[in-house]
Parts: sequence; C-alpha cells; structure tokens
Amino acid sequence: MMPADLETDSARLREAMTRALAKDGVLTDPAWKQAVAEVPRHRFVPGFYLPTDEPDGQGLTVWEPVTAGLDYDRWLAAAYSDSTLITQFDSDEPDWRQPATRHGGAPTSSSTLPSLVLRMWSDADLQEGHTVLEIGTGTGYSTALACERLGSGRVTSVEVDGRRLETAAGALHECGYTPTLAVADGLYGYWPEAHFDRIVAACSFRAVPRALLAQAREGGKILVTLSGWLHGYARVLLTTAGDGIAEGRLLSGTVSFMSARTHTAPAFGNPAHWAAGLPDEFRVARHGPERITEATEEAFRLRFLAQCAVPDAQMTTVGGVVHLADVVTGSAATLTPHEGVWQVREGGRVRLWERVEHVLDAYDAAGRPEPETFTLRADEDGQCLRHPRMPDLPLPRL
Repeated sequence: MMPADLETDSARLREAMTRALAKDGVLTDPAWKQAVAEVPRHRFVPGFYLPTDEPDGQGLTVWEPVTAGLDYDRWLAAAYSDSTLITQFDSDEPDWRQPATRHGGAPTSSSTLPSLVLRMWSDADLQEGHTVLEIGTGTGYSTALACERLGSGRVTSVEVDGRRLETAAGALHECGYTPTLAVADGLYGYWPEAHFDRIVAACSFRAVPRALLAQAREGGKILVTLSGWLHGYARVLLTTAGDGIAEGRLLSGTVSFMSARTHTAPAFGNPAHWAAGLPDEFRVARHGPERITEATEEAFRLRFLAQCAVPDAQMTTVGGVVHLADVVTGSAATLTPHEGVWQVREGGRVRLWERVEHVLDAYDAAGRPEPETFTLRADEDGQCLRHPRMPDLPLPRL
C-alpha cells in the first residue's frame, strides 16, 4: 500500500527535479518545463533496478530491485532523479510484487534519464501542431511528456514488447493521456498513422530503417541513434526530401541507446575457435585497439567510424588479447600486445583490423574532425556517411 502522503511527496520532488533541470539548462522552453512539472514520473516506474557498489564473486553486476514496498524513500527519490532506471533484463518481465535481486544480464527496457528524453525531443525540433511517432514506448514517461506538450491526439508510440506496452498504457491512461499505442517493431515504423512531422527513436538501429524514411512527411525530421556490433554510436537528425531521400548531420555528444531487438548482435561463439584458424604470421599494428576502446569522447566517436568499416564485426578481449570476429564473412583477427606494440593476425575474406586502420588513418589525416562535420545521406542507393576530407563510409544494407 502506498503512503497517504505520496502525492505530496512526489509533487515536492517533481518540483525539485524541474528546478534542477532548468538550472542545468535542460529546460529552456517553457512548454517543456510545464510538461516536466505536470507528468508524475513515479507512476511510470512502479519498480526498477539499481546497481550495488560491488560485483558478485563472478564479477557480475548485482542489481537490487527497488519498489515503494521495499524502500519507499529510495524508490521515490530515484524516480525523481535525473538517472536512467532499468526496468527489465533479457526481455524477462519482473514480478514487482515479489522482485528478486539479479546478477548480470542485458538491460532490455528502461526509463531513460529525463534530461536525455528532453534533449531528444528538443533535438528533434518538436513544436506545437506536429504529429510525432515515438519508437520505443518503454515505461511511457517520455510518451507522457510528448502528450503533455502536443496533446495526446498528435502522439503515436510503438513498442515491440507487448507486456511493456500493456504496463505503459495503464500508466498513461491513469494519468489521463490517450496517445495511439501499438505493439509493433519500430524497424517498420507504423503505417496506419503515417505520415509524421517528426519521428524519434528511443532505441538504436544499425542504419536508418527505410520505412521511417517513407513515413516522414516531406520536410519532416527523423532523429535516430545509429549503433552496431562494435557498440559504436552516433546520433543523426535527418530532414526528408521525399521519395525515400533524407540528409542530415551527426549530432554532438556521447549518447547511447539499447539496440532495437532485431538489430542486436548475434552470439559469435568461442573466440579461441576463431583464433585457431588464423595464420601464424603477424604484422605490427599501425593503430592499437585503445584508439577505439578508451573511455574518452574521441574513442567513442572513433568506434562508430571503425564500425562503419567493419559493420559485421564484433570485438572482445580475453587474457589481454583482442579478438575480432565477423559472423557474416567468417573473417577474424587478433591483436596481441608484445613488447610495447600490437601484433596483428588476420584471416578470411575481410582483413578486419586493416580496414579499421584505414579509417583511423583517414580520420587523422582529416584533422580529427568533430561529429557535426559529418553528413549522412540516405537514398535509393543506400546510406552513406560523408566528410569533405575523408572517403565515404557506407552504412550496412538491411
């Protein structure tokens, strides 16, 4: 049972969150500020997981369930914090009446931190009178903000997980919001409500889905996060010109979203099996893997560019050795540290690390350009990332 003073407590914390977001420069638009002040986020997160400080004996993150029944103060404070709240792992819907601690697992649904939700809506240039398609309803909180800003009749939101959508729909309707909701794969948009002024994806794709290009009005905008199997990310805001043609620049920052479930990386097997088929000969790498793996903003950007060069490759490190494997072509590579250098062994149709090095060479020669200097063009011939001082980088055809 909820405490009698829940509404008072939540209103106080919601007001504090609104003030904090405004102070941080997130809420510059009065209409969005009003939306944040009105939408009760706690209604959309009856339960979620928070990580403990220490991993378990196997090195896995320990995730503790948080609900009002378990710890009211912690639950409500987290609900009105500017943080992402994980609500599901491995597509396994929790029973929040009797939640259990989790060890490891892949997050598959969450309530995105409010500042990022607002940044997405702002970056998409969402204005009064627009119709919008949101891909990835999740908990429904971001949907509620859009409804508060535009009116429910102008908002369509799709979610691939029917159980997630059922929970979100209940929370939305209890709060008085009635957007168009549907269980659907965002890869295909939602034709029954097309065409849209804005399309915003709260998940990431390996390339911009062609259905989205067709479902935006001419002159409409599509905001998506691009990702891939190397876990490289880039956000792009495209403006459509009709006939499946769209163009736009990459956006700044280091934002990442969960992959659309149909675009998640496949299991690739045992790295030792891939390495066993490589030739004994090696060469010294021109660039080490740290160029794309370090915890820096530049490495974050470079990982996406490298991923464009080897879109079907995956990477893992075992015992200090970096393994790359491509399940599509059967190609593989290893990078082994030895006396201050990296020794590269490669095999298969695609020389994976050699391709990555060519991109890194071009990036350095171009003066290490910022993301905003890259343009993505999508047309009937495919999708290509362009820069005036670098070779074109095609995105995978899906």
